[in-house]
Amino acid sequence: MLPRRTLLKSGAALGLSGLVSAPFINRLMAQESHPLAGQKIEMNILGIAGWLPSSLGVQMSPLFAEFAKEKYGYDVSFGFAEAPFSDLFQKAATSLATRSQEYNIIISDSQWLGALARPGWILQLDDIIAKNPNLQLEWYSQTVVDTYMTYPDNSGNRWGLPQEGDTIALFVRKDLLENEEEKSAFQAKYNIPLPQTFEDFEKLTMEDFEKVAEFFTRPDQQLWGTASQYSRVYDFCTCFLYPYMWSQGGEIWNPETGQVEGILNSDINATAMDQYKGLLKYQPQGALNYGIAEIIDVFTQGKVFSAFQWAAVGLGMITDANRDQVMVVPPPMHGKGADAKRVYSMGGQPWVLNAFNDETKMRVAIDFLNWWYLPETTLEFAKRGGNPTDKATLSNPDFDNINPWNRAYKYMLEPGRSRDFWHHPRYSEMLAVQQEGFTSFMTGTTASARQALDYIACQQQQILYDDGSAAERPSDACSAVSL
Repeated sequence: MLPRRTLLKSGAALGLSGLVSAPFINRLMAQESHPLAGQKIEMNILGIAGWLPSSLGVQMSPLFAEFAKEKYGYDVSFGFAEAPFSDLFQKAATSLATRSQEYNIIISDSQWLGALARPGWILQLDDIIAKNPNLQLEWYSQTVVDTYMTYPDNSGNRWGLPQEGDTIALFVRKDLLENEEEKSAFQAKYNIPLPQTFEDFEKLTMEDFEKVAEFFTRPDQQLWGTASQYSRVYDFCTCFLYPYMWSQGGEIWNPETGQVEGILNSDINATAMDQYKGLLKYQPQGALNYGIAEIIDVFTQGKVFSAFQWAAVGLGMITDANRDQVMVVPPPMHGKGADAKRVYSMGGQPWVLNAFNDETKMRVAIDFLNWWYLPETTLEFAKRGGNPTDKATLSNPDFDNINPWNRAYKYMLEPGRSRDFWHHPRYSEMLAVQQEGFTSFMTGTTASARQALDYIACQQQQILYDDGSAAERPSDACSAVSL
């Protein structure tokens, strides 16, 4: 087997543009002795329905089957099961609770690591990583390790390996930005230039972005300035509201003590909620129900100038019809001057391994992960539209040009620009309460942001106290708090 560095050099020499059509480099590897040689093994992967990164992972499995046959001498086939984001955890948990091998490899959301690890349903990977040099990668940033691998936070215990990295990006209509009449009209109205380049958007604050969004909000032309996520489904509103809080210094809890009350329900976070709700005036009617799919629809239909969206769905956002009209850039900073900063939510998912796999299926699962992180595999994944997370692939000088969103994705993966939230075993309960409170305020059912935050903080404090993760029970004031 050729050393990783040699393979990476060979992959770069082939050129990324020819990667899919070129013979897959794995075929150069000679067969080696393997305890499963001559066997036929059936494996099953559980992934997220309708989620392109999950489908890319499973679509590439025949390449691993070919690799395993030629290198190890065994035949492997893969079955696939899926469920939407909102149902996948329950589907996995229902099976794993019976110690079933129904799903051998699972594409988990990052926040589920604690809920899957605490009952012993998934395999802790530290020993596996130590025994497999291909899994000892240098990741692009510590954010990758913190988001997709570690539970409890800061413990160094690794339970997952990144399947798909993901950050929030801003998709914008380049054809409108470059229109000379639009540029002149914007300059005349706001006395600042309309941003044109990636570098312009790096410097753009939310205050100036709202001017751009206002400028392109033209209901009479069926055009609006932007679109973002407000839906109560799963974590949709949460992930796109958090950047307003974090970027302005707000916090959501103390993970060391489990304290939420007095931290989440702060003046900073209440102001952030008001600001995020204010962004609705630049969005189409119905934006309160927007999630991932709805934003893809309005953007590809040309109804919005811009959209806050996950980089992982770039293939859905950028089509053959709009490819030359779209630019993908960093989302705006919050604040002014030297104090302005951007801290956005991490997306993406890790691979996790069923702890109840028998010896044969566990060996195949580990072989699969070793193959997944080979340089030529990660480049193939990127070429198909995926977002790798290892430093070697993202540092390749050609990486930024593989997909239109790659540069923005990588920019937001830099330390301090994106962060994940909770990996706690009670994640689903905390999220349900939070989504209820956030969307209650966004829809006007709850009158004030502070009231919604007080409700969420009290409920989450009780959840964590009951779990034994928080030393403090909710305060007496919580007895009078409701939505």
